[in-house]
Amino acid sequence: MIVESLKIFLSDLKNSTKDLLPIIAVVAFFQILIIKTIPNDLVSICIGLFIVATGLALFIRGLEIGIFPVGENLANDFAKKGSVFWLLGFAFLIGFSTTIAEPALIAIAKKASVISDGRIDAFLLRITVAFSVGFAIALGVLRILLGHPIQYYIIAGYILVVSVTFFAPVEIIGLAYDSGGVTTSTVTVPLVAALGIGLSSSIKGRNPAIDGFGLIAFASLTPMIFVQVFGIIVYNFGSTHEVGAIVNEAIQHTPILNRFGVYNLFLELLGVIKDVLPILLVICFFQYIIIKKPIPHLKKVAVGVILLIIGLDAFIVGLELGLFPIGESIAYALTGMGNDYLIYLFGFLIGFSTTMAEPALIAIAMKASEISKGNINQNTLRIAVAFGVAIGISLGAYRLISGTPIHYYIIVGYIIVVIMTFFAPKYIIPIAYDSGGVTTSTVTVPLVAALGLGLAENIAGRNPLIDGFGLIAFASLFPMITVMGYGIIAQIKNSKEEISTKEIK
Repeated sequence: MIVESLKIFLSDLKNSTKDLLPIIAVVAFFQILIIKTIPNDLVSICIGLFIVATGLALFIRGLEIGIFPVGENLANDFAKKGSVFWLLGFAFLIGFSTTIAEPALIAIAKKASVISDGRIDAFLLRITVAFSVGFAIALGVLRILLGHPIQYYIIAGYILVVSVTFFAPVEIIGLAYDSGGVTTSTVTVPLVAALGIGLSSSIKGRNPAIDGFGLIAFASLTPMIFVQVFGIIVYNFGSTHEVGAIVNEAIQHTPILNRFGVYNLFLELLGVIKDVLPILLVICFFQYIIIKKPIPHLKKVAVGVILLIIGLDAFIVGLELGLFPIGESIAYALTGMGNDYLIYLFGFLIGFSTTMAEPALIAIAMKASEISKGNINQNTLRIAVAFGVAIGISLGAYRLISGTPIHYYIIVGYIIVVIMTFFAPKYIIPIAYDSGGVTTSTVTVPLVAALGLGLAENIAGRNPLIDGFGLIAFASLFPMITVMGYGIIAQIKNSKEEISTKEIK
């Protein structure tokens, strides 16, 4: 048993290390050949990357034996119970409880409160965003129950986002667009995916590949609408100097070596547990109080949750020790070099490499491959998503440097997504929509935020609040285009193969 577990772990570690190689290659290329310096803390960086690989391996194993089975079993039990009210209540609370405790949202809410001189209440803003995510997941579950095509909801949502943008204060537009990418946490995404797949598998006439995905897309869309409406109602302006100082404070990472002690690492672990705890409480409440059944294979699930917590904690600690400091230093160095093309290249390569290592994307790709019975290749899907993020960040950097309004790009992007929806195969559309929400998570967001802020601070006439945000929105939009493009190409290829086969016969 121990030997078998060790073999599985070593296999997972090998795969996670392979996922990190693109990041290492990009960082090494820019650090050695462009900036032409060797980092002083090279040893700690290498240690950090090894910890990241170990954490990612544990996290993936925890998902497979803990979160995925629990989510799918709950969905099956709700389907058998036949109570739409409690099912929608569970969906809402999962979205609300996990979002209200999201660290990125807490930081944004505090910043917005200070910028507006207290006019925007940080707690009310968090409630607004959390409510929007809870509403989104409940709406997504209702769509599965009704069997409606997801594109009708998403297209209507895009129209609302764009319409509200023309009335929202310019200072909040980039922040609102970015909020759609930071509200779905690394743990929430797999659980929500498991809920959708389990539910669509339990309802007659539903297809898990077509109906099971899409919940994350709703959770990424609604915060953009709600935050802009919230800004229209209560937003007040702060000074540029004040904004820059606050944004700086919001994304700066305290060097992990300064707190690399047993006590501080324990506090890091408690922070991860605090983020996961709301999910566990909601699951236990509905499992034991509403459904009134014990969790199947409880010991195995408990081991999975423990592995997930330890893995996620190690992953975050390793990032702060190894990747974030050097990634942010490269981003700031490039923004001060005055070579726009190097910035676009860095944005493209760091977007691609970090997305390939995103835990949430790996989890979604695993489920997509499983549900589609191999029609969707896990690695090809991840590459398509990563390529979309790379294009998005590069284009977002160009938008920031040129100083053009963000919503023009977003509107054109949405139009392209809508047009492609009518040509893409049905099985790929929900996965493509979901891909926008899973790409901007633990790895990508801090580096992208550093790049955006660095550009906004180093280019004359740019406001860190207006221009420094928005890159995450680009990183969320373009994967939808590239994934649907992947589906269209695969469909054309299959059609040609079928014609060739008929001709041979």
